[in-house]
Amino acid sequence: MLKIEALLVTNCVMAISEALREIEVGGMTVGKVRGRGKHPPAKLHAAKGSELFQPHFSDRYIITIVIPKSKEDAVINILKTKGTGGKVFVTPVSRAIDITTGNEGEATI
Repeated sequence: MLKIEALLVTNCVMAISEALREIEVGGMTVGKVRGRGKHPPAKLHAAKGSELFQPHFSDRYIITIVIPKSKEDAVINILKTKGTGGKVFVTPVSRAIDITTGNEGEATI
């Protein structure tokens, strides 16, 4: 199993969610987060007629899903085609447990 985390610069979550549903990826966790990358966010006017303000963090969206390894390429392709920018991180999941049912492994996803 793999955990895929996608940090997206724009809200393209619904398009990604629908595409993942089409390839039978069940659950996903979505959140709005703030962060910074190598390059600072664009300067903003704090108020009308005021100086420019350099924010330290930008708003981003994060999608986290756990999938069988066999769906890795399909999921990455969806994120690349439906997303408009950001980063994707793929990490192995050594064990998954459903607390309610006691199921383990791919049966939990």
